[in-house]
Amino acid sequence: MTGPQPKPLNLLFPLRVWLVVLFFVLPASLLVIVLPGQERRRRTARLAGRFLFRVAGVRLKVEGLHHLPQSCIVVANHASYLDGVILTAALPPRFSFVIKREITAAPLVGRLLARLGSEFVERFDKKGAHSDASRLIKRARSGACLGVFPEGTFKRDPGLRPFHLGAFLTATRAGLPVAPVVIRGARAILPAGTWTPRHGHLEVEVLPAVIPRGRLGEHARDLRHTVRNHILKHCGEPDAAESHPPQHAEQ
Repeated sequence: MTGPQPKPLNLLFPLRVWLVVLFFVLPASLLVIVLPGQERRRRTARLAGRFLFRVAGVRLKVEGLHHLPQSCIVVANHASYLDGVILTAALPPRFSFVIKREITAAPLVGRLLARLGSEFVERFDKKGAHSDASRLIKRARSGACLGVFPEGTFKRDPGLRPFHLGAFLTATRAGLPVAPVVIRGARAILPAGTWTPRHGHLEVEVLPAVIPRGRLGEHARDLRHTVRNHILKHCGEPDAAESHPPQHAEQ
């Protein structure tokens, strides 16, 4: 299976997208921020994301939602700035996304994500990272549904990079299944290092959930290996694990 390929740059398409951002995305973001009730805010954000892609002329195809358990952790490949918006539009509004804490430095984006109930985590401070991990486990045990990009970041070059362990430790210790989610087409539309989108289409596929075999660290590593292999098989990109080892392999 191969993912959608980049198309020649048409300057009218980026202009169309940025007009949509200016006249729709910004007002919709402000609306979400001021709306009362987290469920209402999430449903509004989901509708806004779907409307954004439709108005921009980007087809979003979603398959396999029936594979999602009521309570689970979703893990997805990460290829573009669009990925968070894509999952917000594609998944049921019960999911909170785990996001690097430094994003809160962006006032509007940070406030929007906080109002949507995002879980911010520390990447570089070990003490803070440990506290965040404990908090996520408690949230998962209480029934929260979490969405994670276990690669931690993305690059311009295609390839599925190594997965950090954090999401899988949370799943095993909370006794929750992990639902692999594959995003195809995002890198072709808006790769790293550019804010000039290309026309294309997006596909989101939810694969059958994987249940942890136990609650030990070795079970978390097995779970990571299994889930990553499922995503690698369906994402249409090469395995970049050997050429891009993780900087913090056990996070």
